[in-house]
Amino acid sequence: MTDTMDSDAARALPQPAGWSRAAAALAVVAVLGASAALGRRNAPGDAHPRTRRWYRMLDKPDFTPPDAVFGAVWPVLETGLAVGGYRLLRRPSSPARNAAVGLWLANTAMVGGWTELFFRRHALAASTAAAGAMTAGAGALVVTANKVDRPTAVLAAPFATWLAFATVLSERIRKRNRS
Repeated sequence: MTDTMDSDAARALPQPAGWSRAAAALAVVAVLGASAALGRRNAPGDAHPRTRRWYRMLDKPDFTPPDAVFGAVWPVLETGLAVGGYRLLRRPSSPARNAAVGLWLANTAMVGGWTELFFRRHALAASTAAAGAMTAGAGALVVTANKVDRPTAVLAAPFATWLAFATVLSERIRKRNRS
């Protein structure tokens, strides 16, 4: 009986609130904006003709999506990350929520870092290792977020799936371009 009373009393205690709407929105814009800026700084777009030439000259496997697919997929994935990050930040602070926020932050940082390794430094082995770490991190984000906010986990699942595909693609590119 005492255990039940103790747990009821613990639930009755006020929980620390999550971030305000404005603070959560600003944090998401800042974090994803920084990652996107780094990614775009290194991307093989028209603004970076050398990078574009290098990327086009790589020997890539047949299952490499056309450039337009990358351009269509990433805004969708980033939107899912933005909504998920916002939802996590709005949840009351707890060890599980804080772990999920940490994984969200790490994953968004790694996206920008991967483009630095692959496109800017042409470090194919390091970018493949980073892609594998990102896949593991995204999987951990899905599992951890699911304990705190199921919609966030659902939003992060396509990101984890895409990263698993990107890891396989990155490894194949690395193997085909050992020079």
